[in-house]
Amino acid sequence: MTKYHLYILKCSDRTLYAGITTNLNRRLREHNGTNLGAKYTTGRRPVKLVYHQKFASRSEASKAEAGIKKLSRRDKLAIIRLNKLYVKDNQSAK
Repeated sequence: MTKYHLYILKCSDRTLYAGITTNLNRRLREHNGTNLGAKYTTGRRPVKLVYHQKFASRSEASKAEAGIKKLSRRDKLAIIRLNKLYVKDNQSAK
């Protein structure tokens, strides 16, 4: 079963870009080095992956992406920061 990823990129101009994909590594390469990346990120390279979340269906991922895109920059940064703390805590618990 294909997993969909919601992702947030931090662009070189410090703006944030959200998208969905089935292959996170490929999509990151596209954003950073080909014309297959989004037009928005093309002039803002390099981009860095700062958040991602897996979903079972495209529909779920698209709904989450739409929700993320409606958030303020401040709220998006809070989600990114909380995710980093969560990942760090789970890694240290192992």
